Amino acid sequence: IIEDTDFVQLLDNDGIYNICTTMLKLPSPTYGDINHLIAAAMSGVTCSLRFPGQLNCDLRKLGVNLIPFPRMHFLTTALAPLTSRGSQEYQSLAVPELVQQIFDHKNVMCSLNPLHGTYLAAATLFRGRLATQEVETNLKVLRNKMDHTFWRWIPDNLKTSFCDVTPKGLKQSALLLGNTTAAQIVFRNIHVPFSEMLKKKAFVHWYTGEGMDEMEFTEAGSNVGDLIQEYLENSNDYMPSYGEPEEEEEFDIPQ
Repeated sequence: IIEDTDFVQLLDNDGIYNICTTMLKLPSPTYGDINHLIAAAMSGVTCSLRFPGQLNCDLRKLGVNLIPFPRMHFLTTALAPLTSRGSQEYQSLAVPELVQQIFDHKNVMCSLNPLHGTYLAAATLFRGRLATQEVETNLKVLRNKMDHTFWRWIPDNLKTSFCDVTPKGLKQSALLLGNTTAAQIVFRNIHVPFSEMLKKKAFVHWYTGEGMDEMEFTEAGSNVGDLIQEYLENSNDYMPSYGEPEEEEEFDIPQ
């Protein structure tokens, strides 16, 4: 997915399960509850392909605006309002609340906090009969408050689109797709245990027995490590050492 995809939405069971338990107060979330949120997120991303709107944005435009570097194409997803199955009719948020919630780390559908990184670019997708000026004004206010979390080298890196048709049971909704350097947290969470197991060659025999070469695992780990380093280097907080060659810069794996 690093080399052979145009862009990827980061969704994981931990992040969505946390939304179910902490935000929706579901005592025992089922696969149906988790899949409901995933379906809502995917429906929001593709709504402009299916329905008319004041300012539509297809997948190609999203990719062009959100991905400044080809390998860094992993996008976080945040949804508002968050609803459980059957509760949509009780959820109604004004524009300021929608804007606030999609930038809240509690609404992100994977195990990371975007505030721990830098937004390279972001796109907001609003559904419903909304006043574009009100949306733009609220986004501008929030963007100014969060200026330190947006990449300083790309001007106007927050895009907006509108779709007239709302999700079933809701009057209006919003979705945020963000390309943030905090995505490296997800890859660290995979890379660290992967490296430890590979070091001990745990489970490797099952794969080599089916014809895989052990070097393929080493190359995969190195590829993910390079991706983590790319994200770190493009953070606003990254401070390279003077005169240090790029190829010698490495990230520290927590013990």
